[in-house]
Amino acid sequence: MFADRADAARQLAQRLAHLKGQNPLMLAVPRGGVPMGRILSDALDGDLDVVLVHKLGAPGNPELAIGAVGEDGSMELNEVGRLERLPEGYVEREKADQMALLKKRRKRYAEARPPIDPGGRLVVMVDDGAATGATLLAALRLVRAHGPARLIVALGVAPPDTVEQLNAVADEVVCLEQPWAFHAVGVWFRDFGQVEDDEVVALLKAVRRDSGLTAASR
Repeated sequence: MFADRADAARQLAQRLAHLKGQNPLMLAVPRGGVPMGRILSDALDGDLDVVLVHKLGAPGNPELAIGAVGEDGSMELNEVGRLERLPEGYVEREKADQMALLKKRRKRYAEARPPIDPGGRLVVMVDDGAATGATLLAALRLVRAHGPARLIVALGVAPPDTVEQLNAVADEVVCLEQPWAFHAVGVWFRDFGQVEDDEVVALLKAVRRDSGLTAASR
């Protein structure tokens, strides 16, 4: 069990210490991954930005994920979403609702600092954990389309089958804990407080150095 997200981030920084000096770009998954991404970007002398994806909720039970969608419209359905007999047109309506939310979130985050182009960069995608992996898979496909030089996933905790799925899309997955008896991400953190948008904006504003430059302009 981790004390909190900062504890998990410091452990990941140790595992990824060999990336220091390679100007890595930490793409954190909001909102829980952003405090971790900040710690990693500081420890590894890298840049920090966010990758915007959102869970697709099940009918009548929005906390149950049937998949995820990225801000570019790329969608990933998990096993529940693929096998469940969903009402006709439900997935497209849910996708449209979540993309509208992502559009608002991107506008707010961009006021803190413009997004960074991951093209040609060594990218580390950061999150506190993953259950089914649908959200991270959508995020990976979104970022892969921009042509990063290398794409690594850094996680606190995820079940082994989810790590296996992520390995099929990422170049490397670093996951500190891989329990078979998983239950939920928050179970593995003694302190798993909610991260709000205000905190994400503050973290993006307080980056260690100006990260608004593309790889080509460095």
